[in-house]
Amino acid sequence: MKMVVLMYLEDDEEVVTDLLADEGVVAFSRMKMEGHGEGGPGWYGGVAPYRSRMVFAVVGDRCAGRLLGAVRSLGGTADPDHPVRAVEIALEETAASGASPHRPREA
Repeated sequence: MKMVVLMYLEDDEEVVTDLLADEGVVAFSRMKMEGHGEGGPGWYGGVAPYRSRMVFAVVGDRCAGRLLGAVRSLGGTADPDHPVRAVEIALEETAASGASPHRPREA
């Protein structure tokens, strides 16, 4: 079981949503983030933060591998200098209140 985290610019929301659907990921969590990175100063003197998003999903091992492969081959992002990024994190165990452990569907 793995957790896959994807980080991307707000303008790539549709691309990432389509990627998840194409890979059979139906359960995920998404949140808004303020991204910071290198860049030139803006009109107010500092580097402007980026409107970013993060999605994470708990998936089976094979699905995690497919997701990372899909991100590697992904094209059509809003800004080539800010690609969609993905990380895979191994999960040893999960728990859920009042229920049996979560077992992700191996899509």
